[in-house]
Amino acid sequence: MNETLKVQGMSCNHCVNSIEESVGNLTGVSAVKVNLSSGEVSVEFDSGQTTLDQIKETIEEQGYDIA
Repeated sequence: MNETLKVQGMSCNHCVNSIEESVGNLTGVSAVKVNLSSGEVSVEFDSGQTTLDQIKETIEEQGYDIA
């Protein structure tokens, strides 16, 4: 399953690394790509192993807001 989320509060490469690492460590996530200029996070994951809500929660725990 592929989802693209609008994320607010990302401003630098540290933000990119933080999100890619935390979301990438979730079970079932096979790819995470942060586009800093558009404020989007694209996630490819197995919906049988993790949910979109878990991904959103992980991003929010890093201090960012989902639009």
